[in-house]
Amino acid sequence: MVDDEPQIRRALRLVLRANGYDVTEVPAGEAALDALATADFDLMILDLMLPDVDGVEVCRRVREWSHLPVVVLSAHGEEEIKVRALDEGADDYVSKPFSAPELLARMRSALRRASIGTTPSEPLIRVADVEIDLVRRRVQRAGQEVHLTPTEYDLVRVLAQQVGRVITHGYLLRSVMGRGYEDATGTLRVHIASLRKKLEADPSRPRIILTEPGIGYRLHVD
Repeated sequence: MVDDEPQIRRALRLVLRANGYDVTEVPAGEAALDALATADFDLMILDLMLPDVDGVEVCRRVREWSHLPVVVLSAHGEEEIKVRALDEGADDYVSKPFSAPELLARMRSALRRASIGTTPSEPLIRVADVEIDLVRRRVQRAGQEVHLTPTEYDLVRVLAQQVGRVITHGYLLRSVMGRGYEDATGTLRVHIASLRKKLEADPSRPRIILTEPGIGYRLHVD
């Protein structure tokens, strides 16, 4: 747990220990990096506003050598820095003031992904009644093939390769359309809306491709 606010650390400590987690607390970024170099951990909860090295830099440096799951904590209104943290390899984020059930759920999800690797161990991903075959580049819903445009398929592929993880607008646009398109969020919304019409039972209440407001999208699995 990396946070410079004692009251936040205390609240986190109580929640985590009550749910069976062993907790190590550090108040700054360099201390977190030192701790990671000397002990093994299963997951890091990382504040972004730290007194020495900011959380984005901590995440970048951790990703140079480790696949440790990282769930960032961020105050409301800091969408830009949350996006930067996710682009630097954070697995997920929770906004302050945080909801304990949401934090625990995001932690469990990050730990599950870490246990099977950050990319699918099988080239076949199933989400609800949708089946994504990454080898054959084929998507089916309820056993029926869904005809996607090349751009729609590439969006599904990128989301499926990191299923359950928040993928930022910029990362999706760079991956699918190339550099120089990172700000084309309007175009991205059009493609996502089209995908939802083809994959969701009720596109107005999506359960497969979820929106993370101001950040990006995730392919949701229960």
